[in-house]
Amino acid sequence: MNEYKVKGLIKVIGDTVQVTEKFSKREVVITVEDGKYPQYITLQATGDKTSLLDGCRVGEEVEASFNLRGREWQDKHFNSLDLWKIELSTLTPPAAATAPAHVPDNPADDLPF
Repeated sequence: MNEYKVKGLIKVIGDTVQVTEKFSKREVVITVEDGKYPQYITLQATGDKTSLLDGCRVGEEVEASFNLRGREWQDKHFNSLDLWKIELSTLTPPAAATAPAHVPDNPADDLPF
């Protein structure tokens, strides 16, 4: 099966829901900029993959890897985007955080009195 990826900002992280005794799921919504209108992509983590979202926070930029799944039930067809990996994107730190601290040429000349 093909692997798909999506990169964007986390908008919502849902709670883990126990659907049946053997099946649990947790959803995450990722906002993807797409021209004029952002797209809100809902991915689901199931079973032991629900813990992938434990370290994530709303507002973080992530890259999520998922599989596209389809199934039939009572003559209806359903699709799901099944999350299997999520990673923080490498962001450039804010300018203030990257500015070097002022270090005087001669520490004796930089006294506050």
